[in-house]
Amino acid sequence: MYRSLGEAISAGRLTPASLAEGGGPALIVEETLPDDAAAIVARTAAGDCVFYHRRSGLCVVHRDVGEPMLPATCRHFPRLAVRDPRGTFVSLSHFCPTAAATLFREDVVLKVVEHPQAFPERDYDGLTVNEDDWPPLLRPATLADLAGYDAWERHMVSRCAEAARGAEDVIATLYRDARLVRSVRPGEGDSIAGAIAALPAGGVSAPAPHTLDESLVRYAEVMTAVPDEMRPAPDETGLEAAYADAVRGEWPQWRAPLTRYVAAKAFASWTAYQGRGFLTIVRGLDAALALVRVEAARQCRDRRRPLDAALLHEAFRQADFSLNHLAGGDELAAVWSKAET
Repeated sequence: MYRSLGEAISAGRLTPASLAEGGGPALIVEETLPDDAAAIVARTAAGDCVFYHRRSGLCVVHRDVGEPMLPATCRHFPRLAVRDPRGTFVSLSHFCPTAAATLFREDVVLKVVEHPQAFPERDYDGLTVNEDDWPPLLRPATLADLAGYDAWERHMVSRCAEAARGAEDVIATLYRDARLVRSVRPGEGDSIAGAIAALPAGGVSAPAPHTLDESLVRYAEVMTAVPDEMRPAPDETGLEAAYADAVRGEWPQWRAPLTRYVAAKAFASWTAYQGRGFLTIVRGLDAALALVRVEAARQCRDRRRPLDAALLHEAFRQADFSLNHLAGGDELAAVWSKAET
């Protein structure tokens, strides 16, 4: 791909959107690169990829020479994939600014989309579950069947799509639903999918937390899953005050992007296969939302203004940076599996 991109640049079919930092080439070739990397894409002085067109928000490689020409990292990131006997399921890491921006869209309905044009069939990097591997657990020592887990995954997304629900309502409702479904006895002829279909239509009301205390606990749990050398330095000074003064009052107006974020974490979940049951998955959603609260408070504290779209956008990015790019998936699942007991 390095040679193909180089040829496209030389032929004038592809032009970087910005100059590389220091005026160097758009494609960097060094002896210190990993063995499987022929080159890496240069960045601008602002840290952007040189092929990122900031005004339009588009990748000029994708725009001008097509998706097959994207470097390997770009073909996979920000996609988070699970491939199991049902097929391939793709969600996004919202550390990607463009992916985070999609949470604020109001022109599309929140739902599971099959065969999306943006995600053509291919071998995406991710979690691969083979035919001989176990399906997700319903609860410790009890396996779900794939049809039952598929119904649960779609149910979680559908709860997020219910218009009247806030993100905290969704989490509380899914905790209730998971407790009801986990009582099913598949070995005695009970159907997990049937139990999900029979769940109460009404939800559980749960206001946003009055303080940041519990969210900080969830944040600390996530940090235990981050390797020591990658763990950020503690930075909690003034967060409680920032949450009370600049986040809590603004939080309800961002119900839609917050519930979309929860839905994105519920779909194509690695935790389903790494954890100990359906409650573990919900605990992971709870933790993800808690991280957004903490990061929103941090953004408001640092920028000295109330929560707005730009600050929430950055909070989503930082929450997913911790969850998807710093913390280990198995370690997170081990922490969240405590919910099963």
